[in-house]
Amino acid sequence: MCGIVAVIGSREAAPLLLEGLRQLEYRGYDSAGIATVNAEQQLSCLRAEGKLANLTARYEAQGAQGQCGIGHTRWATHGKPEERNAHPHLDGPRQVAVVQNGIIENYRTLREELQASGVEFRSDTDTEVIPHLLSAELARLQQAGHQPSGQLLLQAVQAILPRLHGAYAVAVVWSQLPGALVVARKAAPLLIGLGEGEFLCASDTPALAGFTRTILPMEDGEVALLTPLGIELYDEAGSRVQRTPTLLSGTDHVADKRSFRHFMLKEIHEQPETAALWVARHLPESGGRLALPLDEQVFEGVERIQILACGTSRHAAMVGAYLLEQMAGIPASVFYASEFRYAPPPLAPNTLTIGVTQSGETADTLAALAMEQERRLQAADPAYAPRLLGITNRPESSLGRLVDQILDIGAGIEVGVAATKTFLGQLLAFYALAIAFAERRQGAPGVLKADQREALIAGLRQLPDQLRELVDDHDGRCEALAHL
Repeated sequence: MCGIVAVIGSREAAPLLLEGLRQLEYRGYDSAGIATVNAEQQLSCLRAEGKLANLTARYEAQGAQGQCGIGHTRWATHGKPEERNAHPHLDGPRQVAVVQNGIIENYRTLREELQASGVEFRSDTDTEVIPHLLSAELARLQQAGHQPSGQLLLQAVQAILPRLHGAYAVAVVWSQLPGALVVARKAAPLLIGLGEGEFLCASDTPALAGFTRTILPMEDGEVALLTPLGIELYDEAGSRVQRTPTLLSGTDHVADKRSFRHFMLKEIHEQPETAALWVARHLPESGGRLALPLDEQVFEGVERIQILACGTSRHAAMVGAYLLEQMAGIPASVFYASEFRYAPPPLAPNTLTIGVTQSGETADTLAALAMEQERRLQAADPAYAPRLLGITNRPESSLGRLVDQILDIGAGIEVGVAATKTFLGQLLAFYALAIAFAERRQGAPGVLKADQREALIAGLRQLPDQLRELVDDHDGRCEALAHL
């Protein structure tokens, strides 16, 4: 649930960092912080427990100068939600600052090793091992005669990353280098936004809203050096990577609750629009075939379906499995993505695997899909070849880069933790899949007949108006029911 923002360019970094973090508030957090480096090689670090307003007030009182900086909103995992556990975390000399999402699984071993060498820790977090490791590596490189430079910081980060076990997205600044920062990712999302003479890196697209629509999503194992002059991107082996930036799809990447009391109420009221868009995109006129942006190979010869998801997406998947079985006559199973990774079922031929994740960045779901793809490739049998389909609200996400086939629910950004319109969008995606399979399996046992399918489609066409009547609820019936 944490958020990362990093920026370098020609403008003061702190206001950009605070605005980026504000756009990520919907992810949930208990503390926040920023670190900046100015032209005099001074590192400023401000942290505050609680809401972002507390950090903003601290910035307004104390300031944090510099055109290079990193920011973070934290949801406590290791250590209590206290200011000392908030990010950024610093090394002993307070020259290196780090923010991190994810979990460093071997942090205890690294912490004990560092403490044995005389390092004193100021927090209870797993993240703090990173600045101390970097500080030691930078000192070693400088003792060997290397001068401070972007390449030196990059080399130090590349040297310590293999020691970190687990999932992470990391951003690093160094006081001796006010003109550069380094970012890295492994099994946690990180995107670089390209502006004019400045770059902003973030863990989610809303932080880039108002800054740029041109992005360079980082892949697993990649490390990037950012300076005002450009980006140097390297893979896990240290080889330079050249990749063309992409444009953010869609327009709704800004979290704005408009005139509603809170985001969840706004998103409930957006459900009729979500349904209307789905109807316009996918439902055929009378007698027509459902319009889905999927290759025909997705449907051909499928004998069973397995669905991987977590949380609310798993609840939608459970309904989806029911629809696929009852409407299309295809056996369907739902797995917790986190458990699938450690206890996958035996491989079965002609299986379609569906990953469901609203954000497209759910680490367990992505890891489970990647594992399933790999073990099916190793089977070296066409009947066991991987068939992967993603259902998401963010086609430009990591899921969209992992699988070839995507069903975009098109609901727009959802801030409320209790999913409303995106849950509806996932259900509608499963209705679309079930109807599409039923069309292609017409006449098989347990499949909807043509007249039943037409009746279902006619009913779904009425859904936007029915939802609109419910959310308008001028008589207060829903509110009265909520108090029962």
